[in-house]
Amino acid sequence: MEGDHWPHGSCDGAGRSLARLRKRVGRFFESLSVAELVRPAHRRLWISDWSGIADDYRTFAESARENGSVRTALEAWLCALTALEVASSLSCPGDVEDCDLEDRIGISLRGFENDAGPAIERVKIDCYDQTLTGLFVPACGHGPSAPAVICVSDDETTPGSMMSRLLAASPRRNMSLLLVETCNSSVGRRFKPEHMLQCWLDYLEARPDVCSRRIAIYGEGEGAIHASRLAQSDRRIAAAVCDGGLLAPVMRRASLRWMTGLGQAVDGTSTASSPLSSRRIACPLLMAVGSRSMVWEQDALDLQAFYRQAGADCSVVIPNRIPHPLGEVENFVAVDDFIVEWLDSKLGAARQLDPVTYL
Repeated sequence: MEGDHWPHGSCDGAGRSLARLRKRVGRFFESLSVAELVRPAHRRLWISDWSGIADDYRTFAESARENGSVRTALEAWLCALTALEVASSLSCPGDVEDCDLEDRIGISLRGFENDAGPAIERVKIDCYDQTLTGLFVPACGHGPSAPAVICVSDDETTPGSMMSRLLAASPRRNMSLLLVETCNSSVGRRFKPEHMLQCWLDYLEARPDVCSRRIAIYGEGEGAIHASRLAQSDRRIAAAVCDGGLLAPVMRRASLRWMTGLGQAVDGTSTASSPLSSRRIACPLLMAVGSRSMVWEQDALDLQAFYRQAGADCSVVIPNRIPHPLGEVENFVAVDDFIVEWLDSKLGAARQLDPVTYL
């Protein structure tokens, strides 16, 4: 792994600290090229290498657990999940490795949750005569109450996957995480996702270990749309990582064009000029361009200009995405690190960040 040909060379993988592994992941993504990504043999080799690194960490985690070193085991599980996230990001639809990766991710997630024990609470609440379930991970700090972030996943991203990435990005975090799904099969469709999220907000407000004035929301994929709607409608949200209300009108216009057969939208129209942009989100807002919120860079920058003209707090993070014929690959480690740092800057005493950041 230390050689010039890493990760293609032999490696032991296990025994490395989480911070060191994440630096290696960052260097790996920075070295990728389109020419390499389009070659199936290259991708299969990388997927195999990173899956092997994950297996090494899983074995190390199981050994540490047997020796009674739970803290070491938890870090090793996070390392395994990080390596599997790299392998997953490199795989494409139809790859034979897809099913195997899902199984390995499930094994590592279960191992992490089992070893974490009471450090991860499985929460159930009543909401509109329905039962909602989520995962609550308390802050590492020792204060009487801490900030909290509602993390909203979608069909493409599970709460467990979000948890493993965010915990890996903030091993000594001073904020609690509440991980929830809006597409919960047990919940009737007559309730909007933002209404369910309000129930979770009520739950956090009632917890004595949560500072009710410092509750943020973070959504990925379709969850970024629901996060925007909650931040627009509920002033209790102190900060939001979401799509800024951009995607919903775009989806509605696309659906209308499809149903009416009117074709493409008129050139020159802008998402930021939508009437919805006047429904400004009152709290500090971060839009992550790319797969996190499915927001296009120019739309995010246009909406940010609208917000800044109004004197509002709106930031944009633009990851370095590597395009190739089968999709895009982005450095998820850099994005996760930035999002956690941004939330710290809005909920705690961390340094203030630039309004536009290119990773």
